[in-house]
Amino acid sequence: MTDALLAPPEPAHLFAPLEIREVRFRNRIGVSPMCEYSSIDGFANDWHFVHLGSRAVGGAAIVMTEAAAVLDSGRISPQDLGIYLDDHIPVLARIFRFIEEQGAVPGMQLAHAGRKASTAVPWEGNGAVDATKGGWGRIFAPSAISFSPSYLTPEPLDESGIVEIVRAFGEAAKRAREAGARIVEVHAAHGYLLHEFLSPLSNTRSDCYGGSFENRTRILREVVHAIRQTWPAKLPLFVRISATDWVEGGWTIDDSVGLAKQLERLGVDLIDCSSGGSVPNVAIPVAAGYQVPFAERVRKDAGIRTAAVGMITAPEQADQIVRTGQADMVFLARELLRDPYWPLRAADELRQDGPWPKQYLRAKRA
Repeated sequence: MTDALLAPPEPAHLFAPLEIREVRFRNRIGVSPMCEYSSIDGFANDWHFVHLGSRAVGGAAIVMTEAAAVLDSGRISPQDLGIYLDDHIPVLARIFRFIEEQGAVPGMQLAHAGRKASTAVPWEGNGAVDATKGGWGRIFAPSAISFSPSYLTPEPLDESGIVEIVRAFGEAAKRAREAGARIVEVHAAHGYLLHEFLSPLSNTRSDCYGGSFENRTRILREVVHAIRQTWPAKLPLFVRISATDWVEGGWTIDDSVGLAKQLERLGVDLIDCSSGGSVPNVAIPVAAGYQVPFAERVRKDAGIRTAAVGMITAPEQADQIVRTGQADMVFLARELLRDPYWPLRAADELRQDGPWPKQYLRAKRA
């Protein structure tokens, strides 16, 4: 993709619309996937309806579900959202319809937890959960290396297991579309299965899925190909990556640029640039906008659209990221937990037209 194609219409700013394939986004603000740990057997419920729906009412352009497991054994916790059953579709469809009715684009992140599967919800501590609390004991990863001593030791995936997982991602994308999602994002970040294959810190295989950069990126390329076989050509496909492991000998920003070039050729439209999560107890220099340079580097050197994430809290900060071409979009998480109506407030502060719901117009400041 050339720089000319990447350049948005003037003026580029936080509230300029953006078109990707045949989907139009009303602004450049997305709701990052945020695990809610509130499902039973993978099913969405009223919590998800209110959590996601309120952020659509609040003016975001994209409202993305939390990581939805493509297999039941690929959930992070027993309380994770899933998209591995056809029965999951109807409740999601109700949520996605409401999101679209508010002018936002519904999206779904597809995921497999790998060696971080079968763990406790955050408010009950970290580490593995046993069968009495819904755990499932056997977990799978590229190599038999646990994330930490409190986590289960995974079984290395054989090639038939890899084929099953690739197929599951494709089938999950098909279900997401049947539910009404207009974006799917592949979760290849934060130390979950696909990131585990990418990183030399968690992948010590010697077969065609380990060793070289080409081999370690193979499964992600296969997943993207499988999704593009079932996901409509008119709809966008995103991939979230950890742009660096922040550890010597791990995955690097240079690797991320090389991967992004591969993915763009396979039909990926945007790289959602996060970082870390591959190994515990890493010193990460967390500060305002600390991950934005990754989105800028991937956008510039790989010629693909990017989203910036991480400690983006102020409207002027978010606007500057878009205006200076560091990223095409900003995805917010914690700030949208604190204030679901942040986009409306940002529009007011930046003197832009915010997508106020007609029911709330009486509250809009002049």
